[in-house]
Amino acid sequence: MTNNNIITQLSRLFRARFPYIYLTTWEEERAISVIKRIAASEKLIKIPRDVYIWTQTNGFVLNGKKIDGTNSPDKAVDFIKTCNNNAVFIMCDFHVYFGVKGRQVDYNVVRHLRDIIGELKTGKYRKNVIFLASELLIPESMQKEVTILDMPLPTLEEIRAKLDKMVSQNNQIDTTDLDEDGKERLCKAALGLTLQEAENAFALSMVNDGKIDGKDLSVILAEKMQVIKKTGILEFINTDIKISDVGGLENLKNWLNKRNNSWSESAKKYCLPAPKGVLITGVPGCGKSLTAKAMSAAWQLPLLKLDFGKIFSGLVGSSEENMRKAIKTAEAVAPSILWVDEIEKSLSGMGSGSNGDSGTSSRIFGTFLTWMQEKTAPVFVIATANNISSLPAELLRKGRFDEIFFVDLPTLRERKEIFKLHLSKRLKDKDVASKLEISETLYEKLAQMTEGFVGAEIEQVVITALYEAFFNKRPLEFADLENTIKNIVPLSVTQKEQILALRQWANVRAVTATKKDDMAQYSTGDVNEDDVNTSRGGRALDV
Repeated sequence: MTNNNIITQLSRLFRARFPYIYLTTWEEERAISVIKRIAASEKLIKIPRDVYIWTQTNGFVLNGKKIDGTNSPDKAVDFIKTCNNNAVFIMCDFHVYFGVKGRQVDYNVVRHLRDIIGELKTGKYRKNVIFLASELLIPESMQKEVTILDMPLPTLEEIRAKLDKMVSQNNQIDTTDLDEDGKERLCKAALGLTLQEAENAFALSMVNDGKIDGKDLSVILAEKMQVIKKTGILEFINTDIKISDVGGLENLKNWLNKRNNSWSESAKKYCLPAPKGVLITGVPGCGKSLTAKAMSAAWQLPLLKLDFGKIFSGLVGSSEENMRKAIKTAEAVAPSILWVDEIEKSLSGMGSGSNGDSGTSSRIFGTFLTWMQEKTAPVFVIATANNISSLPAELLRKGRFDEIFFVDLPTLRERKEIFKLHLSKRLKDKDVASKLEISETLYEKLAQMTEGFVGAEIEQVVITALYEAFFNKRPLEFADLENTIKNIVPLSVTQKEQILALRQWANVRAVTATKKDDMAQYSTGDVNEDDVNTSRGGRALDV
């Protein structure tokens, strides 16, 4: 909902004499400002109204002047009834009398509110009451009389106006490197924050080094991390892994790269929707989770990890509420990336029944599926799975994910690239690397020796060989790598049947994460047998 939408809706409710409106928001000042703007406009509501603001500490206040004797809730309701002018009454945190946690419903106050409904609807003066609170809580007996609205978070234009105002008011801040593109990136990154939170992030960016530019995105993301931490359900993953740290998988990386910045203003010219997400399945240890982390750095978006174990709670209804809260948080900090690791373990069997939990699992699964299908906020879902056959069929149909990628055993070229990554990352000391001739020949030889190894096993080869050299207090030798390779029984041997089944499933249902040209270099390994389809899994497309 945009700001214009909330103004339109409130204006209509005022004109239609709706007695009670419940507006949920963390931004009390911003909400009051919007209400005052509406109440003063003849164009919007025809009959302008005074705006009275009630708090338990001050009672009613009109234009800075306190109304004595209105601090108690009952006296406040009496004042609303007897007020002889057209008015909007904003009741801040009045929901505490509706039964917040640890407190009983004040039925006397609720009855008092119900008694004046007739006066609000048909009385001589136009009056509307707005309950302003950060959480939604309505007594059951008032549910038919209260209209609920959510105050939207600031729009891009509001955040841009706030940044421009801060820059113009502070002449000591260096803005020479802040071009229009940089402003857009900063403001886009701040979407999902309240105006106060955005202002705090911009101010911190300015005081860090006396300037503000497009490089201050990390400060904005840090502020978003605070929002996520406060929920206790989603985990903010802080990673510095680059997409270049992922060996191979060029098809998958190209697909992701083409969709970078698809939520920007320039993408709107092409009428492009924000991508929904991607499901990455395949052999364990081949870089699925690593790709999710690298994607966050490449797209410069916050990476949120959804753990379904944190969703489920013993209290009735709280699990469903946790799911809605997780979704709302992900959308609040959008554009963002929502990562569900090993999704088959979380959702396995959910589509088939209640699982003995009175249908809680099925309801949570249904909420998640509906959101994936209908979401309009730019939240990109990246899910990884090792055993795709355990996933409910509803999750795999088109519309949930944009594409399903299959990650197979690394090809010869990919194994060379993985060795190059891990050796270059760890052989930084010249003394440790003095007995190794680092060259393409070395990478080629190691790649030939590790056919059937997954990326995680190749990394372990390098680490174990370095431990051997460290123990003997000498440089790393080729023999250390060679002996380690000989002593490892790869996953392609221990889980041959499972990998073959995965390949057969992926042949017609998924796109290979490996580039088509690289697949031509793949030779048959231990995992393949003459009586089984020996092609690599996934449709060989360049995307």
